[in-house]
Amino acid sequence: MRIGIIGTGNIGGTLARKLVAAGHDVRIANTRGAAGARELADAIKATAASVQDVVQGVEAVILAIPLPAMRGLPAGLFDAVAPTVTVIDTSNYYPGLRDERIAEIDAGTAESIWVVQQIGRPVVKAFNNILAYSLAKLGRPAGAADRLAVAVAADDEASRQTAMTLVDDVGFDAVDAGSLEESWRQQPSTPAYCCDDDAETMRTALAAAVKGEAAARRDRLPALFAELGPAPSHADVVAMNRRVNRQVGAS
Repeated sequence: MRIGIIGTGNIGGTLARKLVAAGHDVRIANTRGAAGARELADAIKATAASVQDVVQGVEAVILAIPLPAMRGLPAGLFDAVAPTVTVIDTSNYYPGLRDERIAEIDAGTAESIWVVQQIGRPVVKAFNNILAYSLAKLGRPAGAADRLAVAVAADDEASRQTAMTLVDDVGFDAVDAGSLEESWRQQPSTPAYCCDDDAETMRTALAAAVKGEAAARRDRLPALFAELGPAPSHADVVAMNRRVNRQVGAS
């Protein structure tokens, strides 16, 4: 599959590396254009491209940039991109920790619905509820007993299936998380968020989410991470997420 990735940070870079290893033809770009992506592209045998070019002639586009950066994508970026091309949004909203406040999301709009409004294009929500370490290190072959899961929310069934195939290709079980309107169930600090779950546990966690509860837990993250110290282990972060995110009925 021909895949364009915008973003070369932890998630974008890891996905690029793993998708190349899985046999896909991958193009990558970042906000500095082809030059900003060339070092990574050369290292993993991908192709560096500009943001405008990375979305052309591909079957899927992965947006692996901070959520507010969606506003900064070139106007009309997807105007000439065929409607059959799957666009995957991996972003999360962290006001106060990384991002400026976005009034619409604070008022209850699902994060990926807000992304749709910014780019004028339907998206699939995927790869947002897994830690970068887990994505890089914990992929397993299909059928492995310790295989972790990634939630996939979408409105278009063909795009959902494309995203689920890519999840499987990088070593994880894809869990159907319903429509894009329901994608709040996999947003930060929900029960299914970054807890290193298998598929069955993730389905249970998605169903257990209570709308409106996660934001208060999310906004406690700076204090919670401070409690873990300057260099928490991956296991410590997962344990904190499981303890805090699954306090359903309490913020």
